[in-house]
Amino acid sequence: MLKSRTSAAAMLAPAAVVVSVVLVLPLALMFRYSLNRFEPGRFMVDALTLENYVKLVSDPYYLGVLRATVLMALAVTAACLALGFPLALAVARAAPRVKAVLIVLVVVPLFVGNAVRAAGWMVAFGQKGLINALIEGVGFSPATIMYTPWAVLVGIISVNLPFVTLTLQSVIEGIDAALGEAAASLGAPPFAAWRLVTLPLAMPGLLAAGALSFILTMNAYATPLLLGGPRFQMIGPTLAAEILNQANWPFGASLAFVLIAFTLASTALANVLIARAMRR
Repeated sequence: MLKSRTSAAAMLAPAAVVVSVVLVLPLALMFRYSLNRFEPGRFMVDALTLENYVKLVSDPYYLGVLRATVLMALAVTAACLALGFPLALAVARAAPRVKAVLIVLVVVPLFVGNAVRAAGWMVAFGQKGLINALIEGVGFSPATIMYTPWAVLVGIISVNLPFVTLTLQSVIEGIDAALGEAAASLGAPPFAAWRLVTLPLAMPGLLAAGALSFILTMNAYATPLLLGGPRFQMIGPTLAAEILNQANWPFGASLAFVLIAFTLASTALANVLIARAMRR
């Protein structure tokens, strides 16, 4: 037993060293930078102060940015799960040839970068864009869509939906279709069979896909920057502006550390919920 534990530790040691160097050390350095003090005209002033974090939790503007980011992440996650589950179910239950075509259609949007995709939505959402042209065509006044939370919501959903769909599709394929057929043969309506059989068995995949969508939204940069503009701020563009425009590295580091803390907390919560779902 001791020998097997020693060999397992020896096999894990290289990976632990790589993770420590690539992940833990930069996080520790960033946290240390976040404790420095910002003085205009100077790169960073060595200090041990929590004033950057106090500013983050006391300034209404940054609290609003953090609140908007979390709410957007929750809304995008809920929408992606609601849209992605039926799509993943259709892909998983399709015939082999149809499934191959559907998977290609799901994957194709991933070949386009987020900035290019956001630029396409800008063309569609513009005052003279496709959406307003359709609205005017049915006799209504054009709407202001660009630089609103709705534009950001649609843009991020288009980015996250393929990831959510592929995650759910792989989980649903592992569920034996005969279980649903057995429930139907016992008199369960289609919705009841889905609710009592498919949904509980797919719950680990739902939690994993939800955590992935939440993390991607919390860290979104190009989409909220291009579609949200100055009217709607999320933490990614705000962090970049603090570092690139204001040269406020200590406060930017504190924003980045809070963002990473949210990401790690979301991942940990998802792991706990997935473990409980697997045990059930």
